[in-house]
Amino acid sequence: MTADTINSIGHGRTEITMKSRLGTATMAVVAVAALASGAAAEEKLQKLSAGQIRAKIAGMELTDEVHWRELYERGGTVTSDSMGRKRTGKWRVEKDQLCVEFDKEPPAKCYEVWMSGKKVELRGEGLLPLQGVVEPPTGRK
Repeated sequence: MTADTINSIGHGRTEITMKSRLGTATMAVVAVAALASGAAAEEKLQKLSAGQIRAKIAGMELTDEVHWRELYERGGTVTSDSMGRKRTGKWRVEKDQLCVEFDKEPPAKCYEVWMSGKKVELRGEGLLPLQGVVEPPTGRK
């Protein structure tokens, strides 16, 4: 075996190793991109219609899991606990919006309801979006 033969064999191994590493790196990038796009698709909120709002909200609790929670009873009563302040009122669905009116705080505030899985965002005209989750009632009032 000559020195040229050994160099060409060594060079071939280096080339195969480099191609192997590039292939692995490419697959890793593709996998990360696929996971990221799946997560982005999962996070995509969709606007709910009147029927969807009733189906998703009635009998459930909306909460940010820390500062506030609102229980939307099937009969149209809403009970809120926000940083120790308790309120009650009525809720209804009008024109594809969730409308909430707390006692002693008229008029009703109406929100578009956007959801993805448990995540919910209430969007009202001229108001900052209210973000939280929808979950079965915890029993805390």
